[in-house]
Amino acid sequence: MVTAPRIRVFLVDDHSLFRQTMRSLLAPYSNVELVGEASDGYEAVESVRRLQPSVVLMDIHLQRMMDGITATRLITTQNPRVAVLGLSCDTRQYVVTAMHQAGAFEVLAKEQSVDDVYGAIQRASASVSDE
Repeated sequence: MVTAPRIRVFLVDDHSLFRQTMRSLLAPYSNVELVGEASDGYEAVESVRRLQPSVVLMDIHLQRMMDGITATRLITTQNPRVAVLGLSCDTRQYVVTAMHQAGAFEVLAKEQSVDDVYGAIQRASASVSDE
């Protein structure tokens, strides 16, 4: 029996409780491997370069060092085989547009269900593995 490859996911959010919650929510999905986390954009850019995940879950409004839009732009420019999914409570159109212009594959509201996030992870992973 051939098993599907695991999707390597990196999580970026400045709130440790949100990161902990996402870890717990994604744990039951056997094909998702959380390979690392960061609390700011600078740390995210450096870690993604080193760890080479397939998908990055990126908070848009990071409080320290570098925001999620700038980090997304750097990650997608430096790592074309990494898909970034924006996550935010703020899904105003100009914020979503800025994330897409920075190279985000998709932008999700943090209020969406874990199944929605998991589906987006699968779509994002497929988009970089097909290239």
